[in-house]
Amino acid sequence: MQKATVDITRLAAMDSREATLLLRNIRDAALRGGRPPLSPRADIGASWQRMLREGVDPDRDRRSGLLSPAELEERRGGSPLAVLLPLLREGLVSMPGARHLMVVADADGRVLWREGHPSVLRMADGHGFEPGADWRESTVGTNGVGTALVVRRPVQVHSAEHFVATHHTWTCAGAPITDPRDGRLMGVVDVSGPVTTMHPATLLLVGSVARLAEAELRNRHLAGLARLRAVAAPLLCRVGGRAVAVDRYGWTAAVTGLTPVDRVPLPPSLGAGRVRLATLGECDVEPLPGGWLVRPLDAADARAGGAAARLVLDVSRPREWTVRVSGAVGCWTRELSPRHAELLYALAVRREGRTAAQLAADVFGDRTRTVTVRAEMSRIRRTLGGVLAHRPYRFRDEVEVEVLAPADAGDLLPYSTAPAVVAARRTAGDRAG
Repeated sequence: MQKATVDITRLAAMDSREATLLLRNIRDAALRGGRPPLSPRADIGASWQRMLREGVDPDRDRRSGLLSPAELEERRGGSPLAVLLPLLREGLVSMPGARHLMVVADADGRVLWREGHPSVLRMADGHGFEPGADWRESTVGTNGVGTALVVRRPVQVHSAEHFVATHHTWTCAGAPITDPRDGRLMGVVDVSGPVTTMHPATLLLVGSVARLAEAELRNRHLAGLARLRAVAAPLLCRVGGRAVAVDRYGWTAAVTGLTPVDRVPLPPSLGAGRVRLATLGECDVEPLPGGWLVRPLDAADARAGGAAARLVLDVSRPREWTVRVSGAVGCWTRELSPRHAELLYALAVRREGRTAAQLAADVFGDRTRTVTVRAEMSRIRRTLGGVLAHRPYRFRDEVEVEVLAPADAGDLLPYSTAPAVVAARRTAGDRAG
């Protein structure tokens, strides 16, 4: 006869000490290989078995080293979850009287952000549940972050359902967030707190907010495709053959002369020029703002030279700065903010590339302002991703870059105090003198 399984609603209705005792008896029996009074829930039981196989200590938590402040900033700056923080905060933190915390972790289980009630934050510090910590299942046992990453669905872990005994004073519910553009697991959002804050609807809430976050990414993606389509449409009219405009993930924005498809598989690293694509064969690829113009080639065309991209950074005027990208079928231009003009100028004069810390020194005179640099470069790459590479940030080797500077060196971005710009003015002035 099959044994009854723990019911989360029943646990919520019980006194917290009584519920903890029941779950502890179930866990202890499972660890000894005995017969527990009730069966653990399926996800919990499967996680316990993984922990036993991996040799996780059930009585003492094991903490790996925290990320350094610089490493944490780098992960935050490069995480696509950063744009979702306002939505996650509104759904999970801004609840009157709430005594819990919200945690956002990346796909490696590293805690990136943490917000919530001050007393609960202090309790979390005692468990090492803090920014930069590693909360993979294999490190800290069954938990709402690590287990959700393993099973790829929302998971609630209450009290002694945590494999490690030192976490039995906690209740948590975590849900994975998947990028709708490419299906990649981005991380987990989790709500945690003392066992007395447990509610059976918490898992539903966290799962719903995670789905809202994915919907927000989907809406941003559709808006980006619409912007790309507006730029690509006049270019496709001039092509006079087969062509497709796709975003950085290969999703189709516009097409001419080809059977429309939702998505064109792209290689992990794509640059302007000649490339062979699995579904289209030999193609010429040109950068577009936020994507690519892909032109499948006939045999004769394939034997000819590939398309080249050219970028002109125009900082010759005192108040109006632009970037123009051109290729075989046409060109497009974008106006630049003062900050983006400074960053692109710093990259144009250092073609070998610049790290985030170097760009921070170039623009702010402060190598520690990497978070701001990464945020601004992320915005720039949404438009110029086809001609910019990163790690380090640089213009791609195959892109020809020209800078249009003012005749008088003193008029180079005249309102800028960026050290790289100031140094360029001084050097030009010294040469003139």
